Amino acid sequence: MNPLLDKLQPYPFEKLKNLFSDVTPNPDYRHISLGIGEPKHPTPAFIKQALTDNLSGLASYPSTIGSEALRGAIAGWLERRYGLPKIDPATQVLPVNGSREALFSLTQTVVDPSQKDALVMCPNPFYQIYEGSAYLSGAQPYFVNSDPARNFAPDFSRVPDDVWSRVKLVFLCSPGNPTGAVLSLEEWKKLFDLSDRYGFVIASDECYSEIYFKEEAPLGGLEAAHKLGRGYDRLIAFSSLSKRSNVPGMRSGFVAGDAAILKKFLLYRTYHGGAMSPSIQNASIAAWNDETHVQENRAKYIKKFSQVTPLLQEVLDVSLPDASFYLWAKVDKLTSISDTEYAKRLYAEYNVTVLPGSYLAREANGVNPGQQRIRMALVAEVEECLEAAQRIVAFTRKLAGA
Repeated sequence: MNPLLDKLQPYPFEKLKNLFSDVTPNPDYRHISLGIGEPKHPTPAFIKQALTDNLSGLASYPSTIGSEALRGAIAGWLERRYGLPKIDPATQVLPVNGSREALFSLTQTVVDPSQKDALVMCPNPFYQIYEGSAYLSGAQPYFVNSDPARNFAPDFSRVPDDVWSRVKLVFLCSPGNPTGAVLSLEEWKKLFDLSDRYGFVIASDECYSEIYFKEEAPLGGLEAAHKLGRGYDRLIAFSSLSKRSNVPGMRSGFVAGDAAILKKFLLYRTYHGGAMSPSIQNASIAAWNDETHVQENRAKYIKKFSQVTPLLQEVLDVSLPDASFYLWAKVDKLTSISDTEYAKRLYAEYNVTVLPGSYLAREANGVNPGQQRIRMALVAEVEECLEAAQRIVAFTRKLAGA
């Protein structure tokens, strides 16, 4: 067996299952889960129709590079969404089966397995695929803590030069999971300058880009590069239809950016077996070409967050994020309870599931930046999220003796 598999930590939801293993939740309440970031809004009917209209595609082997029509639809969306100049669908775009598998496999493409001291840099807290992909490529993850004073942006200024010289890949998540933070143009410039100096690749995970609460849409990596007058050298952006269009089961996304890297990535994926079903490709074309359903979806989240956030602020240290569908809250506003004990007792007493923040982070520089925090995924409809928030308020007041 591959010994690198032994380096993998249990996934956060496996840890949560173990945390709850001896708990019988209060039967007076129906269960509400804010734990898993799985979109619960209905899939738009026109996407389902496009899928069923193209079931004949199940009779054909798909090509790894995807159809010209799909790559064209993705390129067109990128140009419209980010104000980019012409994207070449033939060389700068590649469909993938959801951003998760692409994030993992890009690391295997980028990291040289013969370099024994290679590092893959991750924000902290982070999406655990980043860590796993680093270990299984033969590299080591290096965690950069997010700074609450900087709206949870990773503080790259604290990374020593001798670390940067070993870094082969930097994962970013903007808007962030779990913090919702969006990198500024100034922060992008600093990272591009470091990439130019040390030669590492930037993997920009942008799967939450279409869920935001302000007039201005979140800045993307390709957009930042364009605004700074540079090309897409050593930059790969990842996006997905899962959150944007409420189709997580379609497993449809794309990577875009540096054509030289994508050429190698396509070679890897040809052997890896990463081709998308023709039926899914046609449904994806319909989704990327429509913005009305995205605007309607965003309006639901705006309504939801505008009602839930003020309610939770009564008892938790929590703010409206820049974007994404998570609230990243400190639980010690009224009590000193740990994040794991908070989650366990909330489940036991009020039958609401939240994810302990320490499960989404690692100790780095002597601190786990997820401690005493919880992640709440507001993915259900407004009424259910409000009910969960009301239970959390009641539970926290009870803990504090208020």
